[in-house]
Amino acid sequence: MAVLTGIEPEPVFRYFEEICGIPHGSGSTKQISDYCVDFAREHGLRYVQDEMNNVILWKDGTPGYEQSAPVMIQGHLDMVCEKTPERAIDFAKDGLSLRVENGIISADGTTLGGDDGIAVACALAILDSEDIPHPPLEVVLTVDEEVGMLGAAALDCSPIKSRILLNIDSEDEGILLASCAGGTSVKCCLSVTFEEAEGTKAMLALTGLTGGHSGVEIDKGRANANQLLGRALNELGKRVSFSLISVAGGLKDNAIPWESRAELAVAPSDAQALRAWTEKYNAIFRDEYRVSDPKLSLAVDFKEDGRFRGMDPGSKDRVVAALVGLPGGIQRMSSDIPGLVQTSLNMGILETAESEVRMCFAVRSSVGTEKDEVVSRLENFMGILGGSTQCSGDYPAWEYKRESRLRDLMVEIFEEQYGKKPAVEAIHAGLECGLFAGKIPDLDCISFGPDVKDIHTTSERMVIESVQRTWKYILEILRRLV
Repeated sequence: MAVLTGIEPEPVFRYFEEICGIPHGSGSTKQISDYCVDFAREHGLRYVQDEMNNVILWKDGTPGYEQSAPVMIQGHLDMVCEKTPERAIDFAKDGLSLRVENGIISADGTTLGGDDGIAVACALAILDSEDIPHPPLEVVLTVDEEVGMLGAAALDCSPIKSRILLNIDSEDEGILLASCAGGTSVKCCLSVTFEEAEGTKAMLALTGLTGGHSGVEIDKGRANANQLLGRALNELGKRVSFSLISVAGGLKDNAIPWESRAELAVAPSDAQALRAWTEKYNAIFRDEYRVSDPKLSLAVDFKEDGRFRGMDPGSKDRVVAALVGLPGGIQRMSSDIPGLVQTSLNMGILETAESEVRMCFAVRSSVGTEKDEVVSRLENFMGILGGSTQCSGDYPAWEYKRESRLRDLMVEIFEEQYGKKPAVEAIHAGLECGLFAGKIPDLDCISFGPDVKDIHTTSERMVIESVQRTWKYILEILRRLV
Protein backbone atom coordinates (compact mmCIF):
# COMPACT_ATOMS: atom_id res chain seq x y z
CA MET A 1 0.00 0.00 0.00
CA ALA A 2 1.24 3.48 -0.85
CA VAL A 3 2.57 5.33 2.19
CA LEU A 4 1.97 8.88 0.89
CA THR A 5 -1.65 8.39 -0.20
CA GLY A 6 -3.91 11.21 0.93
CA ILE A 7 -1.15 13.77 1.41
CA GLU A 8 -1.68 16.95 -0.58
CA PRO A 9 -0.73 17.95 -3.20
CA GLU A 10 -1.69 14.41 -4.16
CA PRO A 11 -0.05 14.33 -7.63
CA VAL A 12 3.31 15.52 -6.26
CA PHE A 13 3.50 12.92 -3.51
CA ARG A 14 2.12 10.17 -5.75
CA TYR A 15 4.88 10.76 -8.29
CA PHE A 16 7.48 11.11 -5.55
CA GLU A 17 6.54 7.72 -4.14
CA GLU A 18 6.65 6.16 -7.60
CA ILE A 19 10.12 7.60 -8.11
CA CYS A 20 11.26 6.22 -4.74
CA GLY A 21 10.14 2.78 -5.89
CA ILE A 22 12.54 2.85 -8.85
CA PRO A 23 16.30 2.34 -8.34
CA HIS A 24 17.98 5.61 -9.36
CA GLY A 25 21.36 5.96 -7.73
CA SER A 26 24.04 7.94 -9.52
CA GLY A 27 25.43 5.87 -12.37
CA SER A 28 22.31 3.70 -12.44
CA THR A 29 19.65 5.93 -14.00
CA LYS A 30 18.37 3.95 -16.98
CA GLN A 31 15.22 2.77 -15.18
CA ILE A 32 14.20 6.18 -13.91
CA SER A 33 15.00 7.76 -17.28
CA ASP A 34 12.82 5.21 -19.07
CA TYR A 35 10.07 5.89 -16.53
CA CYS A 36 10.09 9.55 -17.60
CA VAL A 37 10.02 8.55 -21.27
CA ASP A 38 7.02 6.28 -20.62
CA PHE A 39 5.33 9.19 -18.86
CA ALA A 40 5.89 11.41 -21.91
CA ARG A 41 4.44 8.81 -24.25
CA GLU A 42 1.39 8.24 -22.07
CA HIS A 43 0.69 11.97 -21.97
CA GLY A 44 1.37 12.65 -25.64
CA LEU A 45 4.36 14.88 -24.91
CA ARG A 46 7.33 15.49 -27.16
CA TYR A 47 10.55 14.27 -25.57
CA VAL A 48 14.24 13.56 -26.11
CA GLN A 49 16.26 10.94 -24.25
CA ASP A 50 20.00 11.05 -24.89
CA GLU A 51 22.73 8.43 -24.47
CA MET A 52 23.48 9.64 -20.94
CA ASN A 53 19.80 9.08 -19.96
CA ASN A 54 19.06 12.79 -19.69
CA VAL A 55 15.44 13.51 -20.63
CA ILE A 56 13.81 16.69 -21.98
CA LEU A 57 10.00 16.89 -22.11
CA TRP A 58 7.97 19.61 -23.81
CA LYS A 59 4.42 20.79 -23.14
CA ASP A 60 2.57 23.64 -24.88
CA GLY A 61 1.33 26.64 -22.94
CA THR A 62 -2.17 26.52 -21.54
CA PRO A 63 -4.94 28.81 -22.96
CA GLY A 64 -3.83 32.42 -22.76
CA TYR A 65 -0.16 31.43 -22.53
CA GLU A 66 0.34 29.95 -25.99
CA GLN A 67 2.58 32.84 -27.11
CA SER A 68 4.40 33.32 -23.82
CA ALA A 69 8.14 32.76 -23.63
CA PRO A 70 8.97 29.16 -22.69
CA VAL A 71 10.11 28.29 -19.17
CA MET A 72 12.50 25.53 -18.18
CA ILE A 73 11.82 23.49 -15.06
CA GLN A 74 14.91 21.53 -14.11
CA GLY A 75 16.06 18.91 -11.63
CA HIS A 76 18.16 15.75 -11.60
CA LEU A 77 17.11 12.10 -11.67
CA ASP A 78 19.91 10.54 -9.60
CA MET A 79 20.21 10.26 -5.84
CA VAL A 80 23.01 9.54 -3.38
CA CYS A 81 22.63 5.96 -2.10
CA GLU A 82 23.66 5.52 1.53
CA LYS A 83 22.36 3.02 4.10
CA THR A 84 22.83 2.06 7.71
CA PRO A 85 25.01 -1.03 8.32
CA GLU A 86 22.05 -3.18 9.33
CA ARG A 87 19.79 -2.19 6.42
CA ALA A 88 19.57 -4.93 3.77
CA ILE A 89 19.00 -3.28 0.40
CA ASP A 90 20.41 -3.57 -3.12
CA PHE A 91 20.19 -0.04 -4.51
CA ALA A 92 20.58 -1.40 -8.05
CA LYS A 93 17.41 -3.49 -7.71
CA ASP A 94 15.34 -2.32 -4.76
CA GLY A 95 13.17 0.71 -4.16
CA LEU A 96 13.11 2.68 -0.92
CA SER A 97 10.83 2.03 2.05
CA LEU A 98 9.16 5.31 2.93
CA ARG A 99 7.73 6.33 6.26
CA VAL A 100 5.77 9.35 7.49
CA GLU A 101 5.92 10.63 11.05
CA ASN A 102 4.95 14.02 12.48
CA GLY A 103 4.74 15.64 9.06
CA ILE A 104 8.14 14.34 7.98
CA ILE A 105 8.90 11.92 5.15
CA SER A 106 11.99 9.73 5.50
CA ALA A 107 13.22 6.34 4.34
CA ASP A 108 13.88 3.26 6.42
CA GLY A 109 17.63 3.06 6.97
CA THR A 110 18.58 4.81 3.72
CA THR A 111 18.83 8.17 2.07
CA LEU A 112 15.48 9.49 0.86
CA GLY A 113 16.45 11.00 -2.48
CA GLY A 114 14.46 14.15 -1.80
CA ASP A 115 17.52 15.65 -3.42
CA ASP A 116 16.30 15.75 -6.13
CA GLY A 117 13.29 13.47 -6.45
CA ILE A 118 11.00 16.25 -5.29
CA ALA A 119 11.92 18.34 -8.35
CA VAL A 120 11.08 15.45 -10.67
CA ALA A 121 7.80 14.84 -8.86
CA CYS A 122 6.77 18.50 -9.08
CA ALA A 123 7.65 18.66 -12.78
CA LEU A 124 5.68 15.52 -13.62
CA ALA A 125 2.69 16.72 -11.58
CA ILE A 126 2.64 19.98 -13.57
CA LEU A 127 2.96 18.15 -16.89
CA ASP A 128 0.16 15.79 -15.84
CA SER A 129 -2.24 18.58 -14.94
CA GLU A 130 -4.93 20.03 -17.20
CA ASP A 131 -5.86 22.96 -14.96
CA ILE A 132 -2.52 24.56 -13.95
CA PRO A 133 -1.93 27.75 -15.96
CA HIS A 134 1.59 27.89 -17.38
CA PRO A 135 3.68 29.09 -20.33
CA PRO A 136 5.19 26.56 -22.75
CA LEU A 137 7.32 24.24 -20.62
CA GLU A 138 10.66 22.54 -21.17
CA VAL A 139 11.26 20.07 -18.36
CA VAL A 140 14.93 19.10 -18.25
CA LEU A 141 15.81 16.10 -16.09
CA THR A 142 19.52 15.36 -15.90
CA VAL A 143 21.52 12.43 -14.55
CA ASP A 144 24.59 11.92 -12.39
CA GLU A 145 24.45 15.37 -10.83
CA GLU A 146 25.72 13.95 -7.56
CA VAL A 147 28.95 12.65 -9.12
CA GLY A 148 30.11 15.72 -10.99
CA MET A 149 27.04 17.03 -12.88
CA LEU A 150 27.97 14.68 -15.70
CA GLY A 151 24.54 14.65 -17.33
CA ALA A 152 24.21 18.42 -17.49
CA ALA A 153 27.77 18.71 -18.78
CA ALA A 154 27.03 16.31 -21.65
CA LEU A 155 23.54 17.57 -22.48
CA ASP A 156 22.95 19.08 -25.92
CA CYS A 157 21.11 22.28 -25.07
CA SER A 158 20.45 23.33 -28.68
CA PRO A 159 16.79 22.16 -28.58
CA ILE A 160 16.13 24.28 -25.47
CA LYS A 161 14.51 27.64 -26.23
CA SER A 162 13.87 28.84 -22.67
CA ARG A 163 15.73 31.80 -21.26
CA ILE A 164 14.08 31.39 -17.85
CA LEU A 165 15.10 28.48 -15.61
CA LEU A 166 13.42 27.29 -12.41
CA ASN A 167 15.96 24.92 -10.83
CA ILE A 168 14.27 22.99 -8.00
CA ASP A 169 17.43 21.63 -6.42
CA SER A 170 17.93 23.63 -3.25
CA GLU A 171 17.06 22.27 0.16
CA ASP A 172 16.25 25.36 2.24
CA GLU A 173 12.82 26.90 1.88
CA GLY A 174 12.95 30.68 1.83
CA ILE A 175 16.39 30.90 0.25
CA LEU A 176 16.63 31.83 -3.42
CA LEU A 177 20.02 30.99 -4.87
CA ALA A 178 21.08 33.47 -7.54
CA SER A 179 24.70 32.51 -8.16
CA CYS A 180 27.09 29.60 -7.73
CA ALA A 181 30.77 29.01 -8.10
CA GLY A 182 32.43 27.47 -11.09
CA GLY A 183 35.34 25.22 -10.54
CA THR A 184 38.07 22.95 -11.74
CA SER A 185 40.32 20.27 -10.31
CA VAL A 186 44.06 20.94 -10.50
CA LYS A 187 46.63 18.21 -9.95
CA CYS A 188 50.07 19.57 -9.06
CA CYS A 189 52.89 17.06 -9.58
CA LEU A 190 56.39 17.49 -8.22
CA SER A 191 59.10 15.05 -9.33
CA VAL A 192 61.24 13.78 -6.46
CA THR A 193 64.43 11.76 -6.25
CA PHE A 194 64.98 9.16 -3.57
CA GLU A 195 68.14 8.01 -1.84
CA GLU A 196 69.00 5.77 1.07
CA ALA A 197 68.20 7.21 4.49
CA GLU A 198 69.38 5.68 7.74
CA GLY A 199 67.96 6.18 11.23
CA THR A 200 64.74 5.77 13.18
CA LYS A 201 61.50 5.83 11.24
CA ALA A 202 58.87 8.12 12.74
CA MET A 203 55.26 8.81 11.75
CA LEU A 204 54.25 12.44 12.27
CA ALA A 205 50.45 12.45 12.24
CA LEU A 206 48.07 15.39 12.22
CA THR A 207 44.60 14.03 13.00
CA GLY A 208 41.21 14.92 14.44
CA LEU A 209 40.59 18.03 12.39
CA THR A 210 37.00 18.96 11.60
CA GLY A 211 37.27 18.85 7.78
CA GLY A 212 34.16 19.49 5.72
CA HIS A 213 32.96 20.50 2.25
CA SER A 214 35.53 22.68 0.54
CA GLY A 215 32.83 24.92 -0.92
CA VAL A 216 30.11 25.62 1.60
CA GLU A 217 32.40 25.23 4.65
CA ILE A 218 35.55 26.92 3.39
CA ASP A 219 34.55 30.05 5.31
CA LYS A 220 34.49 28.31 8.70
CA GLY A 221 38.19 28.87 9.34
CA ARG A 222 38.93 25.16 9.63
CA ALA A 223 42.49 23.97 9.24
CA ASN A 224 43.54 22.13 6.10
CA ALA A 225 45.48 19.12 7.40
CA ASN A 226 47.74 18.89 4.34
CA GLN A 227 48.85 22.49 4.45
CA LEU A 228 49.15 22.52 8.22
CA LEU A 229 51.38 19.45 7.90
CA GLY A 230 53.55 21.46 5.51
CA ARG A 231 53.86 24.18 8.12
CA ALA A 232 54.80 21.56 10.71
CA LEU A 233 57.51 20.08 8.47
CA ASN A 234 58.88 23.53 7.68
CA GLU A 235 59.14 24.43 11.38
CA LEU A 236 60.51 21.02 12.31
CA GLY A 237 63.32 21.43 9.77
CA LYS A 238 64.58 24.47 11.72
CA ARG A 239 65.06 22.32 14.84
CA VAL A 240 65.66 18.71 13.80
CA SER A 241 67.41 17.20 10.78
CA PHE A 242 65.22 14.59 9.07
CA SER A 243 64.79 12.69 5.84
CA LEU A 244 61.29 12.76 4.32
CA ILE A 245 60.06 9.30 3.29
CA SER A 246 56.49 10.14 2.29
CA VAL A 247 53.56 12.49 2.82
CA ALA A 248 49.88 11.64 2.49
CA GLY A 249 46.53 13.12 3.44
CA GLY A 250 42.94 13.56 2.24
CA LEU A 251 40.78 11.49 -0.07
CA LYS A 252 38.86 13.99 -2.21
CA ASP A 253 39.94 17.31 -3.65
CA ASN A 254 36.58 18.88 -2.75
CA ALA A 255 36.76 17.90 0.94
CA ILE A 256 38.82 19.79 3.50
CA PRO A 257 41.21 17.06 4.71
CA TRP A 258 40.90 16.18 8.38
CA GLU A 259 44.15 14.25 8.69
CA SER A 260 47.60 14.16 7.09
CA ARG A 261 50.78 12.21 7.81
CA ALA A 262 54.49 12.31 7.07
CA GLU A 263 56.94 9.43 7.37
CA LEU A 264 60.36 10.63 8.52
CA ALA A 265 63.75 9.16 9.25
CA VAL A 266 65.75 10.82 12.02
CA ALA A 267 68.99 10.06 13.77
CA PRO A 268 68.30 8.06 16.95
CA SER A 269 69.95 10.83 18.92
CA ASP A 270 67.31 13.30 17.60
CA ALA A 271 64.30 11.21 18.61
CA GLN A 272 63.85 12.97 21.94
CA ALA A 273 64.13 16.39 20.30
CA LEU A 274 61.48 15.37 17.76
CA ARG A 275 59.16 14.23 20.52
CA ALA A 276 59.61 17.46 22.47
CA TRP A 277 59.07 19.57 19.35
CA THR A 278 55.90 17.64 18.51
CA GLU A 279 54.46 18.23 21.97
CA LYS A 280 55.24 21.94 21.67
CA TYR A 281 53.61 22.36 18.27
CA ASN A 282 50.66 20.21 19.22
CA ALA A 283 49.94 22.80 21.92
CA ILE A 284 50.47 25.67 19.45
CA PHE A 285 48.17 24.21 16.81
CA ARG A 286 45.50 23.26 19.34
CA ASP A 287 45.48 26.79 20.68
CA GLU A 288 45.31 28.40 17.23
CA TYR A 289 42.46 26.14 16.10
CA ARG A 290 40.73 25.62 19.44
CA VAL A 291 37.38 26.87 18.06
CA SER A 292 37.31 25.47 14.52
CA ASP A 293 39.21 22.19 15.17
CA PRO A 294 38.90 21.40 18.88
CA LYS A 295 39.94 17.74 18.44
CA LEU A 296 43.13 18.51 16.49
CA SER A 297 46.12 16.40 17.46
CA LEU A 298 49.74 16.42 16.30
CA ALA A 299 51.59 13.32 17.47
CA VAL A 300 54.66 11.30 16.62
CA ASP A 301 54.97 7.53 16.70
CA PHE A 302 58.42 5.98 16.47
CA LYS A 303 58.90 2.81 14.43
CA GLU A 304 61.90 0.61 13.72
CA ASP A 305 65.50 1.57 13.11
CA GLY A 306 67.00 0.79 9.73
CA ARG A 307 67.68 1.96 6.22
CA PHE A 308 64.84 3.55 4.28
CA ARG A 309 64.06 5.09 0.93
CA GLY A 310 63.88 8.81 1.57
CA MET A 311 63.82 11.89 -0.60
CA ASP A 312 67.10 13.63 -1.29
CA PRO A 313 67.52 17.05 0.40
CA GLY A 314 66.58 19.03 -2.71
CA SER A 315 63.39 17.04 -3.25
CA LYS A 316 62.43 17.33 0.41
CA ASP A 317 62.93 21.10 0.35
CA ARG A 318 60.78 21.49 -2.76
CA VAL A 319 57.97 19.36 -1.32
CA VAL A 320 57.93 21.35 1.92
CA ALA A 321 58.10 24.61 -0.06
CA ALA A 322 55.07 23.52 -2.09
CA LEU A 323 53.07 22.57 0.99
CA VAL A 324 53.89 25.86 2.67
CA GLY A 325 53.79 28.17 -0.33
CA LEU A 326 50.92 26.99 -2.51
CA PRO A 327 47.81 29.11 -1.84
CA GLY A 328 44.82 27.70 -0.01
CA GLY A 329 41.52 28.73 1.47
CA ILE A 330 39.57 31.92 0.75
CA GLN A 331 41.17 34.17 -1.84
CA ARG A 332 38.44 36.81 -2.22
CA MET A 333 34.99 37.65 -0.85
CA SER A 334 32.12 38.87 -3.04
CA SER A 335 31.45 42.59 -3.44
CA ASP A 336 27.84 41.95 -4.52
CA ILE A 337 26.61 39.51 -1.88
CA PRO A 338 27.71 40.09 1.73
CA GLY A 339 29.32 37.06 3.33
CA LEU A 340 29.75 35.12 0.09
CA VAL A 341 33.09 33.51 -0.63
CA GLN A 342 33.86 34.47 -4.22
CA THR A 343 37.09 32.58 -4.85
CA SER A 344 38.85 29.78 -2.97
CA LEU A 345 40.93 26.67 -3.38
CA ASN A 346 41.49 23.55 -1.30
CA MET A 347 44.37 21.07 -1.29
CA GLY A 348 42.21 18.03 -0.70
CA ILE A 349 44.62 15.24 -1.67
CA LEU A 350 48.31 14.80 -0.86
CA GLU A 351 50.04 11.60 -1.93
CA THR A 352 53.50 10.20 -2.58
CA ALA A 353 53.99 8.04 -5.68
CA GLU A 354 56.99 6.18 -7.06
CA SER A 355 58.78 9.27 -8.35
CA GLU A 356 56.58 12.24 -7.51
CA VAL A 357 54.46 13.94 -4.87
CA ARG A 358 50.95 14.95 -5.97
CA MET A 359 48.82 17.74 -4.53
CA CYS A 360 45.25 17.92 -5.83
CA PHE A 361 43.20 21.09 -5.51
CA ALA A 362 39.54 22.00 -5.94
CA VAL A 363 39.49 25.56 -7.26
CA ARG A 364 36.20 27.48 -7.05
CA SER A 365 35.05 30.95 -8.01
CA SER A 366 31.80 32.63 -8.97
CA VAL A 367 33.86 34.82 -11.33
CA GLY A 368 35.42 32.91 -14.20
CA THR A 369 38.44 35.18 -14.62
CA GLU A 370 39.36 34.80 -10.95
CA LYS A 371 39.20 31.02 -11.22
CA ASP A 372 41.61 31.23 -14.15
CA GLU A 373 43.91 33.51 -12.17
CA VAL A 374 44.12 31.05 -9.27
CA VAL A 375 44.96 28.23 -11.67
CA SER A 376 47.65 30.44 -13.20
CA ARG A 377 49.17 31.02 -9.75
CA LEU A 378 49.36 27.28 -9.17
CA GLU A 379 50.97 26.81 -12.58
CA ASN A 380 53.54 29.54 -11.96
CA PHE A 381 54.48 28.33 -8.50
CA MET A 382 54.84 24.74 -9.66
CA GLY A 383 56.89 25.92 -12.63
CA ILE A 384 59.34 27.63 -10.28
CA LEU A 385 59.67 24.38 -8.30
CA GLY A 386 60.16 22.35 -11.49
CA GLY A 387 56.75 20.68 -11.24
CA SER A 388 53.69 20.50 -13.48
CA THR A 389 49.93 21.01 -13.30
CA GLN A 390 46.99 19.28 -14.94
CA CYS A 391 43.40 20.59 -14.95
CA SER A 392 40.27 18.48 -15.28
CA GLY A 393 36.53 18.58 -14.62
CA ASP A 394 36.13 22.26 -15.39
CA TYR A 395 32.64 23.69 -14.94
CA PRO A 396 31.52 27.32 -15.36
CA ALA A 397 30.36 29.77 -12.73
CA TRP A 398 26.82 31.02 -12.57
CA GLU A 399 27.55 34.69 -12.12
CA TYR A 400 25.19 36.96 -10.18
CA LYS A 401 22.95 39.05 -12.43
CA ARG A 402 22.55 42.58 -11.15
CA GLU A 403 19.26 42.78 -13.05
CA SER A 404 16.96 39.76 -13.10
CA ARG A 405 13.27 39.80 -14.00
CA LEU A 406 12.84 36.29 -12.61
CA ARG A 407 14.50 37.08 -9.31
CA ASP A 408 12.41 40.22 -8.84
CA LEU A 409 9.20 38.32 -9.60
CA MET A 410 10.05 35.45 -7.26
CA VAL A 411 10.90 37.85 -4.43
CA GLU A 412 7.60 39.67 -4.98
CA ILE A 413 5.53 36.48 -4.94
CA PHE A 414 7.39 35.13 -1.92
CA GLU A 415 6.61 38.30 0.06
CA GLU A 416 2.93 38.01 -0.88
CA GLN A 417 2.63 34.37 0.13
CA TYR A 418 4.92 34.27 3.17
CA GLY A 419 4.59 37.79 4.51
CA LYS A 420 8.34 38.29 4.58
CA LYS A 421 11.26 38.68 2.23
CA PRO A 422 13.18 35.63 1.05
CA ALA A 423 16.92 35.45 1.43
CA VAL A 424 18.64 35.94 -1.91
CA GLU A 425 21.96 34.17 -1.67
CA ALA A 426 24.75 32.55 -3.61
CA ILE A 427 26.51 29.29 -2.87
CA HIS A 428 30.23 28.65 -3.05
CA ALA A 429 29.72 25.29 -4.70
CA GLY A 430 28.74 24.03 -8.13
CA LEU A 431 25.13 23.82 -9.31
CA GLU A 432 23.76 22.68 -12.63
CA CYS A 433 22.59 26.27 -13.14
CA GLY A 434 26.22 27.15 -13.83
CA LEU A 435 26.45 24.62 -16.65
CA PHE A 436 23.15 25.76 -18.18
CA ALA A 437 24.12 29.42 -17.85
CA GLY A 438 27.36 28.61 -19.64
CA LYS A 439 25.53 26.91 -22.53
CA ILE A 440 22.45 29.11 -22.92
CA PRO A 441 23.07 32.83 -23.54
CA ASP A 442 21.22 35.35 -21.33
CA LEU A 443 19.71 32.65 -19.13
CA ASP A 444 17.83 34.05 -16.12
CA CYS A 445 17.65 31.40 -13.41
CA ILE A 446 16.96 30.84 -9.73
CA SER A 447 17.50 27.70 -7.66
CA PHE A 448 15.08 27.00 -4.82
CA GLY A 449 13.14 24.19 -3.15
CA PRO A 450 11.43 22.89 -0.01
CA ASP A 451 13.15 21.93 3.20
CA VAL A 452 15.04 18.66 2.83
CA LYS A 453 17.26 18.05 5.85
CA ASP A 454 20.51 16.08 6.17
CA ILE A 455 20.72 15.22 2.48
CA HIS A 456 23.14 12.47 1.43
CA THR A 457 22.78 10.80 4.84
CA THR A 458 20.52 8.10 6.27
CA SER A 459 18.89 10.85 8.38
CA GLU A 460 17.59 12.62 5.25
CA ARG A 461 14.02 13.84 5.69
CA MET A 462 11.57 16.06 3.84
CA VAL A 463 9.07 18.42 5.47
CA ILE A 464 5.56 17.93 4.06
CA GLU A 465 4.27 21.42 4.89
CA SER A 466 7.34 22.93 3.22
CA VAL A 467 6.62 20.95 0.04
CA GLN A 468 3.03 22.19 0.14
CA ARG A 469 4.10 25.82 0.42
CA THR A 470 6.75 25.42 -2.27
CA TRP A 471 4.22 23.81 -4.63
CA LYS A 472 1.87 26.79 -4.20
CA TYR A 473 4.83 29.09 -4.83
CA ILE A 474 5.81 27.29 -8.04
CA LEU A 475 2.28 27.46 -9.42
CA GLU A 476 2.03 31.19 -8.80
CA ILE A 477 5.39 31.81 -10.46
CA LEU A 478 4.23 29.92 -13.57
CA ARG A 479 0.91 31.76 -13.56
CA ARG A 480 2.63 35.16 -13.60
CA LEU A 481 5.27 34.33 -16.20
CA VAL A 482 3.05 35.53 -19.01
